[in-house]
Amino acid sequence: MFEHQDVLAALNGKLPLPEKIEYIHGLLKDRFDFIDRISVAIYDPKTDLLKTFVHSSDDKNPFVLYSANLADSASMQEILKAGRPRVVNDLDIFSNVPVERERRIAALRYRSSYTMPMFLNGEFFGFLFFNSHRKNVFDETTLHYLDMVGHLVSLLVIHDLSTTRSLLAIVKTAANITLHRDIETGAHLDRMSNYARLIAKEVAKKYQLNDDLVEHIFLFSPLHDIGKVGISDSILLKPAKLTESEFDIMKTHATKGGEIVDMMLKNLGLNQFPHAEILRNIALYHHEAINGSGYNGMMDEEIPIEAKIVAVADVFDALTSVRPYKKAWSNDKAFMFLQSMAGTRFDSDCVAALIHCRDEVETIQKRFQEDHLG
Repeated sequence: MFEHQDVLAALNGKLPLPEKIEYIHGLLKDRFDFIDRISVAIYDPKTDLLKTFVHSSDDKNPFVLYSANLADSASMQEILKAGRPRVVNDLDIFSNVPVERERRIAALRYRSSYTMPMFLNGEFFGFLFFNSHRKNVFDETTLHYLDMVGHLVSLLVIHDLSTTRSLLAIVKTAANITLHRDIETGAHLDRMSNYARLIAKEVAKKYQLNDDLVEHIFLFSPLHDIGKVGISDSILLKPAKLTESEFDIMKTHATKGGEIVDMMLKNLGLNQFPHAEILRNIALYHHEAINGSGYNGMMDEEIPIEAKIVAVADVFDALTSVRPYKKAWSNDKAFMFLQSMAGTRFDSDCVAALIHCRDEVETIQKRFQEDHLG
């Protein structure tokens, strides 16, 4: 009675999303050996960015850690407007297109593609791609299977992102409801999380960060100060310099943040959530310093890279933003300060990464300006 083997049974396990995509790719290649790449790009409506997210590919230099504005890609907009998959059996038609994504795909010598727009409750959230190094491979039989596999992959991506975003929403809502106040302005959190993504992309090669990890650093960075829900208003909102004893209390917000994260994960049954450690590390260690002078005295190699990234992103935005006790610094002054502290307080790679992305930093600042009128 139980002789039949469910070939998709592995998807019921605790494999992280990238490994599930690789597993599906392996099964697909058993039937269609010309499917050389499966990849997913997700869309952020706040920034109009289409970002590489997960992939399965045998290429030595896969198409990863890339983002572009959807508005700049006419071909992607056409697919979205049609609301249905696009099949191209000869990608040479894009060889002279002045769009970087299409040029880079052509450079990898893919010759045909199937692109499916992904939707959740009618809302667009990204694209799924199947690519082959051969031309004219997507016939009706192949497309019949790819339609089904495409929706399966789409559901896996939805489940992965929905779990993350639900966790974020619950933690943020709990913080605001508990104390009836905003810990940080929404614009600050948007800016610093986007700075964190820029830094993560720049240091990805050295620290072996893939698109999946970069995206979760971006998603989790706004929760760095969640532990401040446990700090009283008299300290948290004090307009003057804190006393030594007050500062000691303020420093406990990092530990409190880790406790809140653990409690939320336990209560939501997400103890085995694949990226829980990234969220925990950001909450606990974003005030550590390279020379050991931070909250817990951790030294350079002991500090997780995600915490180093968030530290630079958070401080840069604090310096360049208006506060009750100071005016906003210029970007030049803030960059000089970070450089002066690189290698002692801040990670040198992370500081250099942010400065290298100055144009993108200024774009983020323009997009997420403070609304002082509420």
